[in-house]
Amino acid sequence: MPATHTSFRALILIWIGWAAIMLAFPIWSLSRLPPARPDNAMTWTGEATTADPHAKEHGLAYVLGTHIGWDSEYYLSIDRHGYEDPGMRAVRPGSDPDLPDQALKSEEPTWFSLNHAFFPFYPWVMRAVGAPLSLLGLAPQLTAILSGVAVSMLGTLAAMLALCDLARRRPAPDLDGALIGDGLRAGFYLLIWPASAFLAQVYTEGLFLGLSFGALAMMRRRRWAWAGLLGAAAVWTRSTGLLLVIPFGLQWLADGGLGALRRGPRGRAFLNGLLAAAPLAAYLAWRAVFGADFLYVESHYFGRDPLAIARSWTAMREAWDILAGRDGPQASAYQMVEFAGILCGIGACLLLARRDPILAIYGLAVMFFCMTSGAALGAHRYVLSVPALFLVPAAWGRSAAFDRIWTLAGVMPMAVFTLAFSAGFWAG
Repeated sequence: MPATHTSFRALILIWIGWAAIMLAFPIWSLSRLPPARPDNAMTWTGEATTADPHAKEHGLAYVLGTHIGWDSEYYLSIDRHGYEDPGMRAVRPGSDPDLPDQALKSEEPTWFSLNHAFFPFYPWVMRAVGAPLSLLGLAPQLTAILSGVAVSMLGTLAAMLALCDLARRRPAPDLDGALIGDGLRAGFYLLIWPASAFLAQVYTEGLFLGLSFGALAMMRRRRWAWAGLLGAAAVWTRSTGLLLVIPFGLQWLADGGLGALRRGPRGRAFLNGLLAAAPLAAYLAWRAVFGADFLYVESHYFGRDPLAIARSWTAMREAWDILAGRDGPQASAYQMVEFAGILCGIGACLLLARRDPILAIYGLAVMFFCMTSGAALGAHRYVLSVPALFLVPAAWGRSAAFDRIWTLAGVMPMAVFTLAFSAGFWAG
């Protein structure tokens, strides 16, 4: 069997085991170590975490309930009731961004629903997957949660296989003599990054990584039709999908680009160029349909704006003060992971630059985009979109010592973040 197929088969088996563990671990960990409330990881999380959100849940509702929190409510709302869900909160047009006026959409139907801050493709896929799952006879909310978790986990599997493909190298024997390559380690390392706890929740991370990494893998194989399709879907999943136009464009230019149009075959080169621009076209189409409401809600409720460099710098300095202990040990420990994510993401891109400049530039663009959104928040989660974060350690993992150390360094904080999210605490 070819080495690539062997790695794919191993990753599928690892994924099956991971999925089972991620379904069981929240229940066991909460039973063994019920957390002390509230969670003071952020200045505003204390009031939101005084009560156990799962206290009244039992059976399957409790099991699935541990996989939703924070932004999950918006995806579930869009899935079940659409963007104009009357039960969702809304922001008044013209509100003060620092203190926006809010009300239920049913009370103020002309206000902007908070659902508009979230892209549509993930809840659309949830709805498609939920249709056959509804035959199980579960309550609609439980069906929606189950479909969201399934989409996230299946997207994670696609991301693992895509990373394996991106890291294609001649496999080397491990200590037991079995063949294992960089691709296998890259796919596995994705599962153990601290913020990878989100890959098993009703969040977009799993699906977005499956689409974006899949698009990059298809780009590398010069299968531009698939790359363009996956890239467009990634854009409609998260705004950072737009940045795929950078590696697509660079790869098209590296393959001849405009010169190929002159030398021929012109039709193929021109079509590939159009497909390379698919993320930009998808973004413009989304902007025409959803963009105005998205930008308003992002700015006036979630405090994020594109290229808000000055405000981002102020937020970063405040985060540094928190890391130094200003707001107590819980906040300091959380910020430690945030800053570690930034350093690892940027460092991995710089280390990958000589061997793979296209993926390195893409990763740096992702980091810049996330770090200039106006809020120093969630960097360890957003850095999941950077392929270098897994490709560089995968190469270093040929050292058995590094492989074990990196695994421990990832798994232990990832378990803490999984427990935190399951308890309704802040995890990023």
